Amino acid sequence: MKDKFRNIFWFFGIFAIVVMLLTFDMDYQELWQNLRKAGVWFPAVILLWIVIYYLNAWAWFIIIRDGKHAKVSFWRVYKLTVSGFALNYATPVGLMGGEPYRIMELTPYVGASKATSSVILYAMMHIFSHFFFWLSGVVLYICVEPLDWGIGIMLAVVAVCCSLAIYFFMKGYRNGMAVRTLRLLGHVPFVRHWAQRFSVEKRESLERVDAQIAELHKQRKSTFYASLGLEFAARIVGCVEVFFILNILTDHVSFLSCILIMAFTSLFANLFFFSPMQLGAREGGFALAVGGLAIPSAFGIYTGLITRVRELIWIVIGVLLMKVGNGAAKIKDNNGKTDRH
Repeated sequence: MKDKFRNIFWFFGIFAIVVMLLTFDMDYQELWQNLRKAGVWFPAVILLWIVIYYLNAWAWFIIIRDGKHAKVSFWRVYKLTVSGFALNYATPVGLMGGEPYRIMELTPYVGASKATSSVILYAMMHIFSHFFFWLSGVVLYICVEPLDWGIGIMLAVVAVCCSLAIYFFMKGYRNGMAVRTLRLLGHVPFVRHWAQRFSVEKRESLERVDAQIAELHKQRKSTFYASLGLEFAARIVGCVEVFFILNILTDHVSFLSCILIMAFTSLFANLFFFSPMQLGAREGGFALAVGGLAIPSAFGIYTGLITRVRELIWIVIGVLLMKVGNGAAKIKDNNGKTDRH
């Protein structure tokens, strides 16, 4: 990626961090006291995300590699994973900042067609795993928690919506989604001009991308399910974060309860996808989720606070990584000529 475009993404990330710090809805002295209360559990939460991002990066890497020798190293993919998620967290209407960045950074290594298909495939897989996670949360709740009519109706609605989403995703995997995704990005601020120009200039490449997406599901099922399994595993490992935080406050919480809390918190938060870092929605989701499991709502608010600080720290790390290790890459065009980016 040219430094000009990288700097645009970088300055946007810096601006988002400043806005978040200025709008943090808690006195910093009170925040510091809460972090001190967390003790060693807070560093454990931060370090846990090294593992979670490793699983995310590996899920993307096996799509890029496609059973062959990858032209880009795993650790560069790891770096782009962290930076891409940092931009997504900081961007209103999530998943609209990190994906163009990843495509532009990966293109010099694997070409525009492969970069676009792998990024779109991974974004689809990341969202796809969420629907499986939420549907699993419904099944787990039915197995371990008492039901009443209100909860039963809510769970039925969630199950139906997740099942429909899984069906449409599978249809997208069969037919490809690159052209439609770029058409959607063409209406998003900050990236719409790039997306519209890219759609016109790379129309044939995008059609090849759709063919590659369809091929992954039809002919390379092992890659497809391995990537999905890693993403789903990342969701489960993410529940350890809630387990760590709640153990600061009580020793009467099970890991199964933490899975339910994360499932319904992430579902609630994603209903407010238009909010940067899902401000307010995440905390409200934690409070509602723990309240539904007979855990004091204050525990949920505290969990949301620690999670928010962890997200901010990893956003800073991701934005800083955008300026690290950006060496030139060489790729070959269709005529066999070498181009340096």
